[in-house]
Amino acid sequence: MAKEKTTYTCTECGGTSPRWLGKCPHCEAWNTLIESVVEQGAGGRNNRFASLAKTNAVTALADIEASEVERTPTAIDELDRVLGGGIVEGGVVLIGGDPGIGKSTLLLQALDGLQRAGIPTLYVTGEESGAQVALRSRRLGLDNSRVNVLAEIQLEKILATIASTQPAVAVIDSIQTVYSDQLSSAPGSVAQVRECAAHLTRAAKAGGTSIILVGHVTKEGALAGPRVLEHMVDTVLYFEGDTHSSFRLVRAVKNRFGAVNEIGVFAMTEKGLKGVANPSAIFLSQHSEPVPGSCVLVTLEGTRPMLVEIQALVDSGGPSPRRLSVGLDRDRLAMLLAVLHRHAGVACMDQDVFVNAVGGVRINEPAADLAVMLAITSSLRGKPLPRGFIAFGEVGLAGEVRPAPRGQERLREAAKLGFSVAVVPKANAPKKGSREIEGLTIHAVERIEEAMEVVRSLH
Repeated sequence: MAKEKTTYTCTECGGTSPRWLGKCPHCEAWNTLIESVVEQGAGGRNNRFASLAKTNAVTALADIEASEVERTPTAIDELDRVLGGGIVEGGVVLIGGDPGIGKSTLLLQALDGLQRAGIPTLYVTGEESGAQVALRSRRLGLDNSRVNVLAEIQLEKILATIASTQPAVAVIDSIQTVYSDQLSSAPGSVAQVRECAAHLTRAAKAGGTSIILVGHVTKEGALAGPRVLEHMVDTVLYFEGDTHSSFRLVRAVKNRFGAVNEIGVFAMTEKGLKGVANPSAIFLSQHSEPVPGSCVLVTLEGTRPMLVEIQALVDSGGPSPRRLSVGLDRDRLAMLLAVLHRHAGVACMDQDVFVNAVGGVRINEPAADLAVMLAITSSLRGKPLPRGFIAFGEVGLAGEVRPAPRGQERLREAAKLGFSVAVVPKANAPKKGSREIEGLTIHAVERIEEAMEVVRSLH
């Protein structure tokens, strides 16, 4: 029997190498080459993809009719928000998250809502039997659900079922379990995931069926399989949150039909995932009196302004003081402490500094800088910030406070929730002659020293 030829495929870019290397020669990523069997067959992979391609006439951009894509609401408002308003016909969505975080639960609820609205759906399960899916639906209170279920992992049978039943929305749970007879490698391998996803994407675009792929994640939290999988699809959603907490965040990291970094907030209940209408309440601690080291930030997640409490604890440290942050970038924290010392005269060289974003949310935007620095100063001096106080703004290395995008929306959201005092960059303050924000006293600052002086004057 002839020995099978093997090759090494990069999980990041899909490039191949005849032998294992520590660094991919194509994208230069480290430790991404995994062994796979070379597929035998006439024409190879390129021949298979040739049948997928269609030749279209060249058209000038101005001659192409531009129309808004139609969306189908899922009856779950928070999911619709993340998707950009609903499911797009022929769109392909990839959703990933830790095991047990609620991916299958959310999608089963969404399909049931679509089915009850008269939209044909199909749930393809490769990890569970039909009886297990039915048991979950009854546990979620989805009585008399008419969602069609197919327990199958062979790609050709799945495509045949989609072609015969023609559902408007189909869920593949999960893409790592699907395999094609054209390939000899095992399900979940780079070649199988890439080829199966390509065929399902082509079926969605050709037939108009919206397909939602469930993807496994690695221990580092990234989607398992080749990185090209994320490039094939139209939308990539990630589940965030601790499985021990009742709250879940669904974030759009890619969306061709909506805003990127849009989030939906859900609460896990006995009847499944329920949307949270006012997520700011989750990320704010309930203090009867203001406490030192606490500052409320108005952050922007996609198109949604959201209030998050930043907590800081400054404590005497040893010869090697620690700087730890949860929900914020640790390197940026070290930079802010240096700016605080150099330009505001607040020294934490011999202190341990711990910073936390309440509720498990991750804040990536630099507009959190000002709130973090005020929370650290408040903890160091043991003086709480005033009741109803908020702050936002990016702080540069020269000590300047830079504006944050869509500042007026942030201020209006804070005023709506009853906050009364705001320290913001000067460029984000309402212009003269414009409508004032009722109930909110706004202090505009240009430098970090001015912000510290404003806070001292408020005590």
